[in-house]
Amino acid sequence: MELWDAYDKDFQKIPGKTLVRGESIPQGLYHLVCDVIVRHADGAYLLMQRDPRKPWGGMWEATAGGSALAGETPLECAARELREETGIVSTDLTQVGTVIAPENCAIYVEFQCVTDWDKGAVTLQEGETVDFRWVSRDELLGMKEDELVTKRMQQFLEELKR
Repeated sequence: MELWDAYDKDFQKIPGKTLVRGESIPQGLYHLVCDVIVRHADGAYLLMQRDPRKPWGGMWEATAGGSALAGETPLECAARELREETGIVSTDLTQVGTVIAPENCAIYVEFQCVTDWDKGAVTLQEGETVDFRWVSRDELLGMKEDELVTKRMQQFLEELKR
């Protein structure tokens, strides 16, 4: 059973309130989700292809991420998810945004990791991802909406265009 801390809409942790993955989240409560955008020191971005058995299976995303476990800070969650989903070990993560998504009962904290990790040493997480590739900024910006996952990814691309 995976436990999450509960937050209010102002990103304040609610003392003594725990949420359980898979159970309905009461109205007005949120759980924390952290995403990490990975950029190589040479400027390339890491894309991960979702397992076909997952929602949006086969699509690409430029983030590693997931829900924070009870007691985890956003930075701890981001570093753990990065390691689990890509094999990349780094605590050099910079928070680049926060998005409150009432429709998902989630608060997304976005990080960027700039790394010189061996590009061939990325690992896949069973049940989560099936492939990876490194792409240039221009290639990422040129991808079609139906190739990339989530509105947050589309927002990130809009920010890159500026």
